[in-house]
Amino acid sequence: MIPDLLEIPAIHAAYRAGTLTPAELIAALYDRIEAYADKAVFISRISREDALAQANALDVADIERKPLLGIPYVVKDNIDAAGMPTTAACPDFAYTPAIDSTAVARLRAAGAILLGKANLDQFATGLNGSRSPYGAPRSVFNADYVSGGSSSGSAVSVGAGLAAFALGTDTAGSGRVPAAFNNLIGLKPSIGRIPTTGVVPACRSLDCISIFANSASDSIHILKILQGYDEADPYARPPAEVFLPATPRIGVLPPAQRDFAGDADCAALYETALVHARHLGWELVEIDYAPFKTIAAALYGGPFVAERLAAIKDFFSANPEALHPVVRDIIEGAQKYSAADTFQEIYRIRRLCRIAEAERAKCDALLLPTSPTIYRVDEMLADPFAKNATFGLYTNFVNFMDLGAIALPVGFRPDGMPFGVSLIGAAFTESSLAAYADSLHRSLGAGAGKDCLKPSTSFKHPAPETTIVVAGAHLSGMVLNHELQALGAKLVTETTTAGNYKLFALSTKPPKPGLVRTPNFQGNGIAIEIWSLTAENFGRFVSALPAPMGIGKVTLADGSVHTGFLCEAHALEGAEDITHYGGWRAFMASKLNAPAPPSQL
Repeated sequence: MIPDLLEIPAIHAAYRAGTLTPAELIAALYDRIEAYADKAVFISRISREDALAQANALDVADIERKPLLGIPYVVKDNIDAAGMPTTAACPDFAYTPAIDSTAVARLRAAGAILLGKANLDQFATGLNGSRSPYGAPRSVFNADYVSGGSSSGSAVSVGAGLAAFALGTDTAGSGRVPAAFNNLIGLKPSIGRIPTTGVVPACRSLDCISIFANSASDSIHILKILQGYDEADPYARPPAEVFLPATPRIGVLPPAQRDFAGDADCAALYETALVHARHLGWELVEIDYAPFKTIAAALYGGPFVAERLAAIKDFFSANPEALHPVVRDIIEGAQKYSAADTFQEIYRIRRLCRIAEAERAKCDALLLPTSPTIYRVDEMLADPFAKNATFGLYTNFVNFMDLGAIALPVGFRPDGMPFGVSLIGAAFTESSLAAYADSLHRSLGAGAGKDCLKPSTSFKHPAPETTIVVAGAHLSGMVLNHELQALGAKLVTETTTAGNYKLFALSTKPPKPGLVRTPNFQGNGIAIEIWSLTAENFGRFVSALPAPMGIGKVTLADGSVHTGFLCEAHALEGAEDITHYGGWRAFMASKLNAPAPPSQL
């Protein structure tokens, strides 16, 4: 039986209970997609047969090792998926990549099933969803209204119940505005937290991959799978986590600075969100929004638009007629600015960011409208520049300031159209922001998607945790992994060490590896897992470690340094060098597959 709301825990619970199989879910979603009236949601799709083949190849017993096993998703069509055209909503620009983007590769490894590529405002230039030759997706609540953009099809696919989650991109609010217009969670991570390798850039220095989901819990679960350093992305950063207080001070708009483009119903819904925030015990602090507003206006209203031209300069020069007229006008306008103009604008924005940061320092996070209002498609087409700018009033500044943000549903206007707010905080505070968003989302009761169903799983405010690198018997599925599980540890990611580590098989019972840093050695790294657990349980775990195992610092392939298992030097005497296996799991598998020794007579 398909869960009413496509949340990851509910889907996995059905798989485990045997009441649903991945293939049954995929077949049902393809039926929904084919019956859905809005044909502008997808640009291309995986065939039903191929998706079912992927689903049938999955083993539900692998859920612990593949945390997105059998979870159906969609990606915005400026994100590469091997063998599928990437169009960026421009047919003449289309190419077919041979390999996945880093994000899609990580989702594939986690067991997720890609359904298709979603429509978008061409070259991710817009916040409304109407700038595509493939059609204009509509809000799931009323086909007369825009879906929001530029991640239009991604948001509609989740809001309509066609996928459990979707990837978009966010430069100016493209992962948040469509969430508001389709009653969803929209998570915009810090710049570089999710690598953008294999993404057609809009403004490369500001671009982020975003996540649309039905719950804050799902969005963070997906983020933890997607995050991590990627050497191919010059903006990628090693994973980090910054924790905010469980009971926060929240920055809000003073009444005099609340601009809702004349929409009194949305203004009232923002006030409703503030009332619920107070009931949660949050302290509300009025901020001066003026510097944020000035920064927001810079994204399209000055020389910074030249970065959009830089992203497709050669294609634009050769094929200007291939662009949507509104997108062409925006990108063409960048040619009037000089390099000096652009640098001066960068300096001006940095000065404004300092002023805005002083305001942000008054609180732990901001609580702002995601968009002042929503417009009908005909209104947007009649006034595409001004109406689009309205949508970015409270979103455009976020990427300039390298902040994290999460959009959430608040409620509905009397005409049934949705309104949302966003929580915005410092870089790498996404887990804390998601906990705030989950509490407020549940308090407001707007549910998720077109059916407004309430998420079944909550996301507790995260406590500071310690990560530990494991390389042997404590790996998931191995003989001592239960010790971590008993302490409530959670698997963060699978990765490798830096290349200057060797692995040895020690003569212990049960067998254990010895991980040793070897400065003059350069290999491919050793396969490891990172687990997280509370500081208290970390202490319990370490205090129980038997000799010759110890705890030290381990450098990973992404350059980050984590606490992890190391080995006392004396235990290496006579130990077998098993580095060439690449990891403990591969070594143990080789032992199982080895031929039995000849019997002795």
